[in-house]
Amino acid sequence: MSAFEKTPGWLDWYQGPSTPRFQLPAGAVDAHCHVFGPGDEFPFAPERKYTPCDAGKAQLFALRDHLGFARNVIVQATCHGADNRAMVDACRASAGRARGVATVRRSVTDGELQDLHAAGVRGVRFNFVKRLVDFTPKDELLEIAGRIAQLGWHVVVYFEAADLPELWDFFTRLPTTVVVDHMGRPDVAQGVDSAEFALFLQLMREHPNIWSKLSCPERLSLTGPAALPGQPLEQGAYRDVQPFARRVIQEFPERVLWGTDWPHPNLRQHMPDDGLLVDVIPHIAPTAELQRKLLVDNPMRLYWPEEFCPP
Repeated sequence: MSAFEKTPGWLDWYQGPSTPRFQLPAGAVDAHCHVFGPGDEFPFAPERKYTPCDAGKAQLFALRDHLGFARNVIVQATCHGADNRAMVDACRASAGRARGVATVRRSVTDGELQDLHAAGVRGVRFNFVKRLVDFTPKDELLEIAGRIAQLGWHVVVYFEAADLPELWDFFTRLPTTVVVDHMGRPDVAQGVDSAEFALFLQLMREHPNIWSKLSCPERLSLTGPAALPGQPLEQGAYRDVQPFARRVIQEFPERVLWGTDWPHPNLRQHMPDDGLLVDVIPHIAPTAELQRKLLVDNPMRLYWPEEFCPP
């Protein structure tokens, strides 16, 4: 156990996830997950907004195998700030089965970027969720984006839907592929035909370098899972979020990714069963072709292009 004391109310990740009924296609990638510590080995950042439970690489890889994934993309967690050691350690321990998305500052050297690349990092994350991080000047982020573009990396952006209008110009200036976390966190209460979600779709429509992750229904849902583990889920869990994901994949099948978000940072209402999350996939990607694009072809093209074989 870590010597750090968890943030009050923090829920630990779900022990004993169910075995998914949906069989993932061969080579499937969990394209959004994290590692936390262990805090005694990889201390959390002093400026962090929360202190999580320990959730290290051994637990992540065990979940990968249990759910049936072949690979992971490990995204730097905000609780570690720009200290990427836990994420890099997990990537190095994966025998090539994990890639990473780092957080870096303007002060990062070219040599440090090369070391991250050698470890498997292929992107940087810019976080605009105000309750999670302090503001980083956009000129600094643009400078970082220009430097990592030379390595063939991309930028991952995390924001809330209400903030898209003020971020639009910045996002559309980025010189790389841009991957949006969790469909830009739409307000599910407004419905799939809302002006807010239409603006996000417009962003993707007008800028073909912008991708989206169809992840985190447990964060967006107002109703929660549709049934308890082991009960029938003919229509899948988190049904109020499914129409949003279906809309994105139907229009942009070549630019979507999916991930568990394990170990599900900062959840306080309920902790999802990762097996149930996997069982949502056929309800948002109803054909084998869409499932393969979402889970295999698209993440391989972005994170392992040297191994990607077009179908």
